[in-house]
Amino acid sequence: MTSAPTASRNASDGWFQASATAQIHAEQLKRVELFNGRAAMLGFVIGVLTEAITSQGILHQIGLATLLGPGGGLG
Repeated sequence: MTSAPTASRNASDGWFQASATAQIHAEQLKRVELFNGRAAMLGFVIGVLTEAITSQGILHQIGLATLLGPGGGLG
């Protein structure tokens, strides 16, 4: 038979473990979002530099220039 203090301690341990798991998950999400943001910034800079070097927009570079129409502009 389980005594009252032991049962209370087990419930407290369960709450602590759930709290710790939630905190670890939040920290992991923060790190992942930080990495995603940095990767997006790096991709943007690479895209801008590539456009500057080749004098072609991203749609031309990936073969979707036909979406631009005959004048080469969007409008």
